[in-house]
Amino acid sequence: MAEPPGCCHSCAACLLCLYSCRCRWITAKEKKKGLRTTKCDCSWFLFLFCVFIFTLVWLYFAIIILNDFHNFNEFIFKQRKVWLDWSLVLLIATAGMITYLSVLLVLALCLQLCGQPLKLHWMHKSLLMLTALVVAAAFTGLGIKWAEEWRSARISLQATGPFLHIGIVGGMTLLAWPLASFVYRTRNTGLKVFLLLVYCVVMIMLYLVPLGITSPCIMEENQLPPKPALIGHRGAPMLAPENTLMSLHKAVDCDVQVFETDVMVSADGVPFLMHDEQLTRTTNVQAVFPERAALNSTAFNWTDLQQLDAGSWFLERRPFLTVQSLSADDRYQATKQRIPSLKQVLEAAKQSTISIMFDLRPENHSDYQSFVNATLEVILQSGIPQQQVLWLPDGFREQVKQQAPGVQQVYGRKRLQNEEEPLLHVNLPYQDMTSEEIRQYRQDNVSVNLYVVNQPWLFSVLWCSGVSSVTTNACQVLKEMKRPIWLLPSSTYLMIWIVVDCTSFLAILWAFLLLKKCSQRRQPAESETDVLLTKINSLMQE
Repeated sequence: MAEPPGCCHSCAACLLCLYSCRCRWITAKEKKKGLRTTKCDCSWFLFLFCVFIFTLVWLYFAIIILNDFHNFNEFIFKQRKVWLDWSLVLLIATAGMITYLSVLLVLALCLQLCGQPLKLHWMHKSLLMLTALVVAAAFTGLGIKWAEEWRSARISLQATGPFLHIGIVGGMTLLAWPLASFVYRTRNTGLKVFLLLVYCVVMIMLYLVPLGITSPCIMEENQLPPKPALIGHRGAPMLAPENTLMSLHKAVDCDVQVFETDVMVSADGVPFLMHDEQLTRTTNVQAVFPERAALNSTAFNWTDLQQLDAGSWFLERRPFLTVQSLSADDRYQATKQRIPSLKQVLEAAKQSTISIMFDLRPENHSDYQSFVNATLEVILQSGIPQQQVLWLPDGFREQVKQQAPGVQQVYGRKRLQNEEEPLLHVNLPYQDMTSEEIRQYRQDNVSVNLYVVNQPWLFSVLWCSGVSSVTTNACQVLKEMKRPIWLLPSSTYLMIWIVVDCTSFLAILWAFLLLKKCSQRRQPAESETDVLLTKINSLMQE
């Protein structure tokens, strides 16, 4: 067979070495003896392509779940008592697999264009199967332990759908080159028809996909709702130790309107800020009270709690990458943090006019009513305006309404059909509300807060949907956003859709026509070569 244009022996030999562990060019004579691409080789190439797509989808999921990965890190710490930013491990491992599969895929496509057989080495086959199993296990674990992330993926498509469409159309358009090369080389008519039919069906579906793409950010500029208010999740936990006075002050600097926290009550009746049931993650309780470290946070009295360091862990474990960029003064301030009481926090909030929203934990405690009474007493005695306090706990809510009627009641559920008293504030996970529901609540003057929103893409989607506020760990990032990441009028999106589809169609047509012309040029040369080889063979037999 004649050598394809633009493909030299040394390049093909190098490609074969990497893909098949063969270090030399396969000649036409060797191909006739059997060193050619078999059905089994084609099956392995198809498997390679499928695993690549499978892993690419996992990479997309890995990027999406970064918004909630801090929760996963906390979960692992509670189980193993070891802190590690597992998001870095996830991204590095996924990027490594994608890089490996991409190299194999490019090698295979180049070999096909050079007319060389796709003899995948057994080592690559083993690694391919291992990669497929690892990704399948990752998806299975995600579905079992973190099922809500499937809803996060659905929301993400509202932000990425238009751009994913462009990228997939571009990738499938590039695939036209090796497909056309294979079609013009193979003599199997049935296989040709099957591949072309499948490719055409897929491309037609891709061209029409935008008919099903909906995004709240496809709107006119003048229809954009106001920017959602920011609620600091335990303060500003990327800039200071969570649930500390330093975290509250950092949240104020980020223009956060509400400080969201968790309140517990000590053994001697003092409400204090703490999220975890145990003190091990955010204090040095193991060093100060090693024999009591496993006890519930409410088992400690206030005097004991004040002996604990609630800030040094932040510098040692670095729960967020932002810790590395803290100034020397901030690092010093972090080491001086102690567990704050609710009274101290309310006093600081009263001075800065930031509101306080909190949950009272643990809800299943036998003395929960006494916790409610102690908390209400501190609020009423603090002198803070009651409308500056947002009450989340459902337990004994009617009692709270009677004793502190000015406190804003925030509900962790959606509206009911026959609601006796209309809800004015709801606080839900961002996965639990659709864009349509958010718009409806907004029209009915119901304030909707969604948590926890850290990534700009997610904040942009919720902004376009019209959400009232979001709870975030990344107030310093979302504060700087002046508008959503992207906003497209429907007419502009329609134009982009048409241009992309037309460009893709013309590129595919050009690829098939060009390779057909190259194939026709090679046919006479191949015929002359076959005649010459036949004559040589006849002479040798004589």
